[in-house]
Amino acid sequence: MSSIAESQTPIDFASVRALAADDMREVDALIRHRLSSDVVLINQIAEHIIAGGGKRLRPMLHVLAARTAGYQGTEHAKLAAIIEFIHTSTLLHDDVVDESDMRRGRKTANALWGNAASVLVGDFLYSRSFQLMVELDDMRIMRILANTTNTIAEGEVLQLLNIGNADVDEAAYLAVIERKTAVLFAAATELGGVLGGLPDDQVAALRRYGMELGYAFQIADDLLDYVSDADTLGKNIGDDLAEGKPTLPLIFAMQTADAEQLKSLRHAIEHGGLDSLDRIIAAIRDSGALDRVHARAVSHAVAAKDALAALPASAHRDALLTLADYSVERRF
Repeated sequence: MSSIAESQTPIDFASVRALAADDMREVDALIRHRLSSDVVLINQIAEHIIAGGGKRLRPMLHVLAARTAGYQGTEHAKLAAIIEFIHTSTLLHDDVVDESDMRRGRKTANALWGNAASVLVGDFLYSRSFQLMVELDDMRIMRILANTTNTIAEGEVLQLLNIGNADVDEAAYLAVIERKTAVLFAAATELGGVLGGLPDDQVAALRRYGMELGYAFQIADDLLDYVSDADTLGKNIGDDLAEGKPTLPLIFAMQTADAEQLKSLRHAIEHGGLDSLDRIIAAIRDSGALDRVHARAVSHAVAAKDALAALPASAHRDALLTLADYSVERRF
């Protein structure tokens, strides 16, 4: 008996975006409206963020999950905007912590306006998301989002503790990406089920889909840091290494490296910098770590797709299946 991951009829990412287009236009309009402020600097940074593009994957996940759950109302647009505000606020804070000067191929807000402005506008986005939550006046929804934002903050601190630590293992790495990335994916899809009034087991299935998708997406993203380039990835190759982040490609490479390679890999994590980037990347590729990392991302994508077996078949469920494949096969 084949799994849902094997039996899906493929549709491409452009078709997914087309399916969600009407909902996402409503979401984008709401985002633009609710980002406005009497404070000029907030409007400048907010406009910079909006103009930066991005695929708005997290809010798209929410509207697709809501439609998969049979939801026919309008509150999904507000929830999608909340999810995007939470995500964007974390990006603003991340770029300050990481001292990043480029995201999605453009200067970061902190590079243009400074760290203080970026942190404070990130706080504005968090508080604006709280205002929208209150407007929904649903304690179950507010509880999910409150727990999610708190968990994301824990993930930020965990990642900070791991920087420069060459002894971080796979379990510690996964604990970070669960909190930093996967929980917001999970909340986005779970909330779609909540809006649709699904029974608890189906809401749980949508949450499980989002969690597994979040793992797949972030593991694949960390892989791209070693196989992509600035033009396609939107940041410089080796940025994670320069920041001393022990991501899965490095963790796997150290497991099979010879003594000399292991010394180089540990030094790169502990001291950051890109002095020996070519040698480090060669060691990672020679170790077979990149194939292992890709296989791990694919396993999470398959688990995400299989979770959707609990939901009735529909074009929107097929779109969620396609996003699982997209998360590990993208090359941007």
